[in-house]
Amino acid sequence: MAAPSQPHKSTYDVIVIGAGIQGSFTAYHLAQRHKDTLLLEQYLLPHSRGSSHGQSRIIRSAYPQEYYSRMMPDCFRRWQQLEAETGTTLYRQTGLVLLGPPGEPELEACRRSLGVDEVLDAAALAQRFPGFRLQAGQVAVLDSTAGVLFADRALRAVQEVFRRHGGTLRDGEKVLRIEPGATVTVTTTAGVYKAPRLIITAGAWTGAFVEQLGLRLPLQPLRIDVCYWREKQPGSAGLGSVTPCFLTLGLSQAPHGIYGLPSIEYPGLMKVCHHHGSPTDPEKRDQAPSSAPRPDIAVLSSFISSYLPGLETQPAVMETCLYTNTPDEDFILDRHPKFSNIVIGAGFSGHGFKLAPVVGKLLCELSLGEEPSYNMAHFAITRFPGVLGAAQ
Repeated sequence: MAAPSQPHKSTYDVIVIGAGIQGSFTAYHLAQRHKDTLLLEQYLLPHSRGSSHGQSRIIRSAYPQEYYSRMMPDCFRRWQQLEAETGTTLYRQTGLVLLGPPGEPELEACRRSLGVDEVLDAAALAQRFPGFRLQAGQVAVLDSTAGVLFADRALRAVQEVFRRHGGTLRDGEKVLRIEPGATVTVTTTAGVYKAPRLIITAGAWTGAFVEQLGLRLPLQPLRIDVCYWREKQPGSAGLGSVTPCFLTLGLSQAPHGIYGLPSIEYPGLMKVCHHHGSPTDPEKRDQAPSSAPRPDIAVLSSFISSYLPGLETQPAVMETCLYTNTPDEDFILDRHPKFSNIVIGAGFSGHGFKLAPVVGKLLCELSLGEEPSYNMAHFAITRFPGVLGAAQ
């Protein structure tokens, strides 16, 4: 919640809408650049209504797309810097096993991004990590740099440093209206704020905000089942402290990919999720009836039976999260085509958390009119046709 000592003023250098991990890192970079920054959040913090809650996320160097893998050394450095700034542990190195068919293009691209030659077959993987069972002919690639980010702790840490640098965070304030212009006016349930620059990082709510500004972005919020699976016999599945994270690529039974994290959040339970979900309205995602069919659970149960035989095949704990996907699952990081002082960060498609330190830097640079630190071609709004069709 907003610190009592923070003045309730109305004019700032920059306003950021949305205090998830992307918006919070954007505000953090702006405050470090001595910009008087207001960070707005519609819900009281902490909350579990968006995409940045929960205890854990995977961080990895391996990426099939070189434009992400090129950012990852910078991300690791900046996460370490945040740890140093707050005296808080935010990362545990566990390694990551990438599983798939030999020669699978994305798996090969990940191997090249890591600069490794070693490919593990089923026997080598089982010897190294007894909890995993590859199917005949499949292979694994190990990213030894990878691990787990402590998500809730990370979000609190970056907001703490933002405030320490003079930033203002106001939670429990829902944005009602955005009026563009040389000075942007933002009306919330608690006040009216003005700034020459606005950055929108509102997750699943971004689409509704930018429609007010004449944009129809192809953003699809998805309701994701976050599942935790119990060891059949405690300690018997090889899921102890040395267990790596994992990610599947190109498996026919899981076309959207399956990922897992070791037993960190709930003792004796491994987090295993399908990188897919059902379309949802972010205002109604918690209203889904418990009797609704959940095909992703069947996909996960089948996978666990084959690949993680030490786990029960029905989830012990189920939670939900929101992804906001673009059609190509690449981010949107760009200025509004008509209002260059409004910047949009959206469509993080379930893989953006680890990249937030660099995403925040890029959104900060865009807002300040600077040349971005990385090539932004893959993140441009104009890659989607007809986005200005709603312009008035």
